Amino acid sequence: MSALFVAGAGTDVGKTHVTCGLIRSLRAAGAPVRALKPLVSGFDPDDWAQSDSGRLLAALGQPLDGANLEVISPWRYRAPLAPDMAAVREGRAVDPDAIFGFCRQAIAAPAPGWLLIEGVGGAMSPIEAHLTNLDWMRGLGLPVLLVGGSYLGAISHTLTAIEALRRTDLTIAAVVISESPDSAPFDETVASLTRLSSAPIIGVRRDAADADWTGALLPILNQLDERARGA
Repeated sequence: MSALFVAGAGTDVGKTHVTCGLIRSLRAAGAPVRALKPLVSGFDPDDWAQSDSGRLLAALGQPLDGANLEVISPWRYRAPLAPDMAAVREGRAVDPDAIFGFCRQAIAAPAPGWLLIEGVGGAMSPIEAHLTNLDWMRGLGLPVLLVGGSYLGAISHTLTAIEALRRTDLTIAAVVISESPDSAPFDETVASLTRLSSAPIIGVRRDAADADWTGALLPILNQLDERARGA
């Protein structure tokens, strides 16, 4: 199994939107795919069909039931805050060792196809008092699909996230720019990032069909898969 970590340059930039599109395209191409969103905050246990976890299960073609929810998102918190803060409000604590172990077990599973692990918040968002998403990514060592937005300021946020990832020697598979609701000029934003970054930049408009953008991403994933098999 080849694995990819889907990270955000910020919060609410479209990580789940991009992950779902990639899942659907991999399935349409006949590639087995699993997805995990281990940590979720802002989760309403009474109405979660449109949560990140619910949307991922729908893209995977799996029933939206408690058993599948537990498999895909074991750590869920109600407050729409960073997981460490959301956990405190419930008298709980985030256990990084358990989360890392959960992810590593999934990565090591003898299964074909792809495993997508979606982070929570932005690349530097905390998952625990002393750890960020970047620490999580570094601990797993997977190639990263970075998702950025197109709002005013997104160029700086995305380039900063790219720099942070590179300083930890993580492989950036590609950078996907997901069109934000209050977008700066989208095409100009994508063009600017293409000029300023050596990583592959792929633009995704909100109303785009999956095939409109995953056609540029799937060959990159195929190359990663070939390298993983040859390692």
